Amino acid sequence: MTSHVALIVDADPLLADTLRTLLAQTWPELRVLPVAQDGVSAIAAITQAQPDVVFLDIAMPDATALDVARACARLARPPQIVFVTAFERATLDVLDAAAVDYLLKPVAPDRLARTVARVRDRLAAPDVGTLAPLLAAFGAPQAEAIASRQFDADLAQRTVSTADAREYLRFVRACGRDAIHLVPVDDVCFFEAADKHVMVATVDGDLRIRTSLRELLPQLDPSRFWQVHRSTVVNVAEVVSAQHTPLGRLTLKLKRRKDRVAVSRQYAHLFRQM
Repeated sequence: MTSHVALIVDADPLLADTLRTLLAQTWPELRVLPVAQDGVSAIAAITQAQPDVVFLDIAMPDATALDVARACARLARPPQIVFVTAFERATLDVLDAAAVDYLLKPVAPDRLARTVARVRDRLAAPDVGTLAPLLAAFGAPQAEAIASRQFDADLAQRTVSTADAREYLRFVRACGRDAIHLVPVDDVCFFEAADKHVMVATVDGDLRIRTSLRELLPQLDPSRFWQVHRSTVVNVAEVVSAQHTPLGRLTLKLKRRKDRVAVSRQYAHLFRQM
């Protein structure tokens, strides 16, 4: 049996690890290279390692997904590309038009299984490629805007409406000093990883849940809760503004909390339009 090689390109190490774990279950014989966390390192890794398939996050620092796809197209044996995105309709319309596989964050195992089956079929028929229709579709002005780093923050806020839509958490069971609280997620301002638990920051104070942020994140609606730091997920409805500190760090002002939520560089693009 031929052993194939894959590259995951994602700025978020937690989401990349989740995808790697799911791939190990869905495609055990697949060899996965070390994760590339930006477009520039992705192009270097693809050129050097020549993977068979690339799972490519659309929102990346340093170089866009389109830059990476164009670099792939210049190779003698271009890899299959599967886009991974938290964005919806406008992005998906372009990918559908190009008949390109894509995965929505958080990645659903059943969707991944179908995608892997299609990729393996195409790898078994090497004359079948996807880059030509992809680059043709991305030639449209609207597609260029989607593929660039200038993502409209409004695009990310729209509700994902696909066959992979699922039931997300509506309540979290959180511990207080002397009681267990059933907290509607609408009342959560942000979640923050702390040691072996996650702090639940609500209007009325801080609670905690005994789980990791990595386990919690796939259970939250990605149109409502955005990861803004490796240890922080914020309720978008609570965000009033994004401001830079004198040291140049981006922070979020919230409606119902005095805390300032720090945004790491890799997530700053989400708030460029604010």
